[in-house]
Amino acid sequence: MIIPALDLIEGKVVRLHQGDYTKQRDYSDSPLTLYQQYEKEGAKLLHLVDLTGAKDPTARQIPLLKQLVAGVNIPVQVGGGIRTEDDVKSLLDAGASRVVIGSTAVSHPEMVKGWFKHYGADAIVLALDIRIDEQGKKWVAISGWQENSPYTLEEIIEIYQSVGLKHVLCTDISRDGTLSGSNVALYKEISQRFPNIQFQASGGIGDLNDISALPQSGVSGVIVGRALLEGKFTLEEAMTCWQNA
Repeated sequence: MIIPALDLIEGKVVRLHQGDYTKQRDYSDSPLTLYQQYEKEGAKLLHLVDLTGAKDPTARQIPLLKQLVAGVNIPVQVGGGIRTEDDVKSLLDAGASRVVIGSTAVSHPEMVKGWFKHYGADAIVLALDIRIDEQGKKWVAISGWQENSPYTLEEIIEIYQSVGLKHVLCTDISRDGTLSGSNVALYKEISQRFPNIQFQASGGIGDLNDISALPQSGVSGVIVGRALLEGKFTLEEAMTCWQNA
């Protein structure tokens, strides 16, 4: 499926280039209008990143999130700097269908495994952003991509299989925000290795050819942000392309 994504800073729809807050581009002051449009065009799941909350968890945009979730009739998965169980609970209480957990899942696996046991594997998406080195190893980056963790993608997935991991959002950092195409070979490899996991591809979608290349890789969906905001194609075109691939 196609999963439209919005990144929010203080209520505005923005994009950061490769996660850099100093390279911010503003797109819209009305995220709800965009989400309602995506729902009207047939989206079945929406993705939201609270960049304000990612930078400062005390500034999490909970009132706005509640308004967005209440304004659409489809599930919304939400991420952005999830560090504590209170963060998870507040997002689920606000109406998020799933919470997207990144760096904390890598730095505190035992704690996050506890959240899986408490809230269930369907309520949690692991967001694993990777850098692929010259040997082809997939290192998981943390702290807003500022550093590489000592773990590979495969190692993190194996850690969480014991608690029933179901959903992984995997981003090849080198492709993010570039509109240069997805890393199809990466998704094919990990989907074959972990057939029980529903992978969401993320990063690099620039045109419809990038979308048509993905279904055969085995991913369950693809996050599309900038390309939709910039009108590279419509959501309806993307969905048709996915279905016909």
